[in-house]
Amino acid sequence: MKVGVVTFPGSLDDRDALRAVRAVGAEPVSLWHGDADLKGVDAVILPGGFSYGDYLRCGAIARFAPVMDALVPAAQGGLPVLGICNGFQVLCESHLLPGALIRNDHRKFNCVDQRLVVENASTAWTSDFEAGQEITIVLKNGEGGYVADEATLDRLEGEGQVVFRYAASNPNGSYRDIAGVTNERGNVVGLMPHPEHCIEDGYGPSLDGLPFFTSVLRQAVSA
Repeated sequence: MKVGVVTFPGSLDDRDALRAVRAVGAEPVSLWHGDADLKGVDAVILPGGFSYGDYLRCGAIARFAPVMDALVPAAQGGLPVLGICNGFQVLCESHLLPGALIRNDHRKFNCVDQRLVVENASTAWTSDFEAGQEITIVLKNGEGGYVADEATLDRLEGEGQVVFRYAASNPNGSYRDIAGVTNERGNVVGLMPHPEHCIEDGYGPSLDGLPFFTSVLRQAVSA
């Protein structure tokens, strides 16, 4: 299985994502934001960090990158896509996921080991979890507050599109403690915490990031 990882100007966790893909036995493929070619990959990760144009609004300019011209229709057609942190912001700005991300309500940068509850274990990226499972994943963001209008939030709740929820405390003011969401089809997932930092002993608070990558690998093998 080939998993592409997109590098935008300012990406800083792309290498970590490539390492995570390799760790579960898949083949990592580097994708440059300026190339409108997905190189035949079976899934794509939009990594965390920053992207050019974030001074306007996080992810607002990156969504116009040539690679997104190829990624958006592919995702709409069922290609598994995972957006982490800034990647989550890009997915929302691209309208592949509902809602938006805004400045943390306390106006400070977060860097914590964050507890999450898995709400949906049936997506392409979460099938190796169990619904209701509590995990610990690294969180680091300054603009991680997830917001949407009440009708959208009700729809997400009602249709099972909330994938992760913050447990114990809400680190950024996200509405309804939402830490990650999915599209209706379940192939596109976005979340603020960084699973790619939780795949190896001694590097992160847990190994709870591994199921993200084994889930999509298992789905590809099954397909």
